Amino acid sequence: QVQLVESGGGLVQAGGSLRLSCAASGSIFSLDVMGWYRQAPGKQRELVAVITYGGSGNYADSVKGRFTISRDNAKNTVYLHMNGLKPEDTAVYYCNLKHMLESRDYWGSGTQVTVSS
Repeated sequence: QVQLVESGGGLVQAGGSLRLSCAASGSIFSLDVMGWYRQAPGKQRELVAVITYGGSGNYADSVKGRFTISRDNAKNTVYLHMNGLKPEDTAVYYCNLKHMLESRDYWGSGTQVTVSS
């Protein structure tokens, strides 16, 4: 079992910055991919960014150049640094871990990010 605990959401003005954190505990292995997804009201959950254990990241086109994902393997923690926030970034952000050994996804409970114009 894996538990994911997110923190760092909040309300920010357009152009501002936030940093989300997600701490994982439990049976985590070096093959596991971690990342962030988001879901805005009335929309489907979408990928924001993912990162491998080795630090290779992939981003949605909508956040490239503004968001940076990073990972501290010693702390089993993944971060999402969000700069240049836009009102359209408003959503609940969910931490995700793809557990390779168990072939399943784990999800955090989500953290709200609201960007005012």
